[in-house]
Amino acid sequence: MTSAVFVLVAAAIFGLGVHGLLVSAHIMRKLLALNLMLSALFLLLIVVPATIDGRPDPVPQALVLTGIVIAVSTTAFALALMVRLFRKQGHASIHPDIDPRLLGRKAPSKANKTAQGDDR
Repeated sequence: MTSAVFVLVAAAIFGLGVHGLLVSAHIMRKLLALNLMLSALFLLLIVVPATIDGRPDPVPQALVLTGIVIAVSTTAFALALMVRLFRKQGHASIHPDIDPRLLGRKAPSKANKTAQGDDR
């Protein structure tokens, strides 16, 4: 396969990641979209330098290996934050104004809001 195919595949994967990042409101889907974008970047960093002189270059390979380690640790940290957010709020979505009925819960009544001291 030529390197142009790999570049097109990387562009398609990166495009899927951008789409997932912009469309989804759930943090887990955004995290997966970021990981897709990183995978496309890693693919480009491996393919493009190898096409210049025909043999693999060790510097981009070392950068990709370091990037994979950083991506895994960042993903683990983001997942821990997402679990904490879910335990605190009951949902893992970024938009705070989401309707509770969409989450399968009852909307708080007016009397319940005033009893809790929330009089917005």
